[in-house]
Amino acid sequence: MSADDAQLVAAAQAGDRVALDSLLRRHYDRLHAVCRRVTSSDADASDATQEAMIAIVRGLPAFDGRSSFSTWSYRIAVNASLDELRRRRRRPMPTSDQRDHDQPLDIVDHRANERSDGLGDRLALDAALATVPEEFRVPVVLRDVADLDYAEIAAILDIPIGTVKSRIARGRGQLADILHDPGNHPDPT
Repeated sequence: MSADDAQLVAAAQAGDRVALDSLLRRHYDRLHAVCRRVTSSDADASDATQEAMIAIVRGLPAFDGRSSFSTWSYRIAVNASLDELRRRRRRPMPTSDQRDHDQPLDIVDHRANERSDGLGDRLALDAALATVPEEFRVPVVLRDVADLDYAEIAAILDIPIGTVKSRIARGRGQLADILHDPGNHPDPT
């Protein structure tokens, strides 16, 4: 755990709200990025990140420092993301009869023109990542988005390092296949 994180955790555990706020702000963007890639949805990622932040605040008094704060918080974020995916699967999808036809579907990113040149690549990667089964997607996201090492990923997912390496290799292989031939990929459900 970095000295700054250790100090902030200790202060937050002692009731310092400013330290807690600093700690949450420091890690929010990275946790949101992980949630976004795991859920493949901005709305679901926001919900998962919010749930993760709540769980971090509630769990912080019991955090014992056996792992780094970032590893512990990533585990919470991954679990919140997987919970959000399970909730999504249980939600009924509205039919065209149930939608208000006066309200357009918000499926267009109106800020797309403001984004960098890499947007097409990012969108293709996001779409491809969404089709990879979560058992492979989550380790790939933790390695390639969160930049965690294999031991940290193994601790977060509670699986052996060899399994982490295997899942990352399989996930990356599936991503490469999908990106190489986008018309030939499995359904993510």
